[in-house]
Amino acid sequence: MDFNKAPSKKELKSGGVLIGKVQVPGDKSISHRALMFGAIADGVTTVEGLLPAEDPLCTANCLRAMGAKISSISHGKSVEITGVGLDGLKEPEEILDCGNSGTTMRLLMGMLVGQKDRHFVLTGDNSLRHRPMERVSRPLSIMGGKVTGRSNGNFAPIAIHGCQLHGAVIGTPVASAQVKSALLLAALTAEGPTTVIEPAHSRDHSERMLRAFGANLQVGGEIGRHIIVRPGARLKGQKVVVPGDISSAAFWLVAGSLLPNSDLTIENVGLNPTRTGILEIMQQMDARIEVLAQKEIAGEPVGDLRVRSGALKPFSINEEMIPRLVDEVPILTVAACFCDGESKISGASELRVKETDRLAVMTRQLKKMGADIEEHTDGLLIHGGQPLKGASLDSETDHRVAMSLAIAALLAETDSTLLKSEAAAISYPNFWNDLAYLHN
Repeated sequence: MDFNKAPSKKELKSGGVLIGKVQVPGDKSISHRALMFGAIADGVTTVEGLLPAEDPLCTANCLRAMGAKISSISHGKSVEITGVGLDGLKEPEEILDCGNSGTTMRLLMGMLVGQKDRHFVLTGDNSLRHRPMERVSRPLSIMGGKVTGRSNGNFAPIAIHGCQLHGAVIGTPVASAQVKSALLLAALTAEGPTTVIEPAHSRDHSERMLRAFGANLQVGGEIGRHIIVRPGARLKGQKVVVPGDISSAAFWLVAGSLLPNSDLTIENVGLNPTRTGILEIMQQMDARIEVLAQKEIAGEPVGDLRVRSGALKPFSINEEMIPRLVDEVPILTVAACFCDGESKISGASELRVKETDRLAVMTRQLKKMGADIEEHTDGLLIHGGQPLKGASLDSETDHRVAMSLAIAALLAETDSTLLKSEAAAISYPNFWNDLAYLHN
């Protein structure tokens, strides 16, 4: 997505009601992993419900450049991936462009560092080139990985010289599913077992899916923080069904809770327990949310979420909770503005190195609407219960900020405008159409 073009300005009407059923896009984290694991598996992987958004498309293009065959990706179509095997990725002729996707860059670093005697260069857009990569390059170096980049390997462009890796016991510097997943991918071709130890339990889509593909992977330790990979097993192509992304559902959960007389059902949402922190916090807020039609698909729990409007109480989020709702903090910040009392978010410094500094951006934009927010080094203090006014808002090219501000605009007393609304397409290409469909 070219944000250098003249940005669009979207008119956002306040008020109304949200009624109906909606299916949110496929889970972005699972979509990335299905593409990557399918590319290094033997045989064919078929993926249903893959998210046809900017970030997964970048992953697919990078994998195609290294020899994996991936069918076209579009809404409602199954995607077929013909894998090249664990050690079969070709050295690309050009630099691999990861766009705005940190998941693409960080997981590819782990996948490529063990591709012996091949050279790879990864880059991305201006935002991605300023996001920290040393958290991946440094632990990979413990396994013998050769990764260089700007600022001692911390910033892209990243250069990788594939080599034989050795197993190791590695404690990750942060509770990050991206860092963990990169190490697990590197461990698949290492000599000897690798143990990855997290400081807290991050989302576990990689562990679940790698086992489904046939990897020799065990999870143990306190609350599942130790993951052991023993190399030697081949990955085999699978059928993967991608559930709806709970991070995308979060916008409707908050909007449906706060816009009077709303009644929404979000269908086929992934309910992986490492991702449902948003439901726990909204339960703390007394939100009227029901989980319906629960089932399990390809190792992932799935269900429908019904939400109805009602008064919300203020909430508190601490560092232990952040890995399970890190992407939902922007929309929860909006929710806090409408809770009568003080809400606190702490231990969230990770949000400063996302697509934008989300703590600063949400503070800056919501203050334009009259919100009472204090920005701290690792979080926010929101004094809720005061009405917001319409304003001229700016997503600052961040997809989750764009959608969060859209919900804030619905709840404001007067209409708003939003610059760079097209950013929503990075994770939710149909967001604006779904909003128009549900909004009465």
